[in-house]
Amino acid sequence: DFKSLMDQGAMIVDVRTTNEFASGHIRGAVNVPLDSIRSKAAELKKKNKVIITCCRSGNRSSIAKGILTSAGITAYNGGAWDSLERKIL
Repeated sequence: DFKSLMDQGAMIVDVRTTNEFASGHIRGAVNVPLDSIRSKAAELKKKNKVIITCCRSGNRSSIAKGILTSAGITAYNGGAWDSLERKIL
């Protein structure tokens, strides 16, 4: 349940490109494009938060979730950002 994860302080990481993110995103989400997620994993881990990834359709966020999980971060694939937004409101 993504809403309860958010209530417990989870962080949303949107892995779309900067331009995609600029065209609309979930309020409070952090934009870390998929091509830079691996290099930002240590920085994200320091935040010590559960991460919910999202993108346009769920494909890139699934890849990002795997990368973050491999880095020792508790992560969930939130899928498409617009449907995730409806689930957490």
